[in-house]
Amino acid sequence: MQSTSKSGIHDEEIFKDHTDYWLVAKNIRDIYMSEGSLLTLLDFERVLDELDLYAFRNWNKGELVQGPDITRYKVSCIFMWPENLMPDPRGGRRLLPFDCEVKFKKTNMKIPIKVEEPSDYQPGTHTARLVEKKVWLVEITIPKNLISDIRTGSIELEDEEIDLQDIDDAYQEDLDQDQYQSDQISQNAQQSIQQP
Repeated sequence: MQSTSKSGIHDEEIFKDHTDYWLVAKNIRDIYMSEGSLLTLLDFERVLDELDLYAFRNWNKGELVQGPDITRYKVSCIFMWPENLMPDPRGGRRLLPFDCEVKFKKTNMKIPIKVEEPSDYQPGTHTARLVEKKVWLVEITIPKNLISDIRTGSIELEDEEIDLQDIDDAYQEDLDQDQYQSDQISQNAQQSIQQP
């Protein structure tokens, strides 16, 4: 039986046997071994970037610990931050109008310590001892249609030819209009000063 926390994040899936550090490393290795997962992850990150998630504090410091988990209509990933680098919840709120789901959870994770002397090894092994650290887990679920829309928009921008002269003309036209409005405002101000 799998336990699900109030936040919906399955601890047993991420932190089996309290060897979670090694599972995170295995997950990352598996992603690089699978081109489909890597491409999905790149599309997932493109959505987060396009929705300006990284403008909020600490969102760019998260580490992928699980995913991408791909279902028929959604893609989800779980990211991790140290306790003192919690991502700004306003960033998660930024995703909600786009039908994304964001779940936060504070939990513990065992990580290996730096080996400096023989007592830093687990007894009878050549593996570093593990110490427990508090971390934040954030599960982000994005609809596939949003991923597709943003990917399509990026491809369309890449294929378009942009005429720099058109851009210069548009700026010049706007500047001329601003100058005209500016002259009109100063004339109106001058007239109001002259009238008693």
